[in-house]
Amino acid sequence: MAKADRLAKLDEHRIELEADYRAALIKALEVTAAGRWGLFGHNDDRASRAAAAPMVAELTELGDDINVMRERLLLPPFDLHAEFLRSRGKVGAHAVGEPKQAQQWLQKLNG
Repeated sequence: MAKADRLAKLDEHRIELEADYRAALIKALEVTAAGRWGLFGHNDDRASRAAAAPMVAELTELGDDINVMRERLLLPPFDLHAEFLRSRGKVGAHAVGEPKQAQQWLQKLNG
């Protein structure tokens, strides 16, 4: 029974961290939607990447912690974090800008 209790507590903690992740992502997306670049790392501007680095670091740390918990619970990886990581990096010249991309994410998350 002790193992089942530990796993139940771990699952509760995972659920809490996933809610924290979602809240941190929404906050970061709101900053980006307001015109601050860097969250998605689409350009080479060091200043914008540096400004967004704490938000990206927080999301990465939370996402990694969640994935460790999910692995222990035999759950698939955290989709929201994986999707965020896939959305980062260089994009083509015709891709939407980071503020517009952030607005699209916010609509999806709040919709």
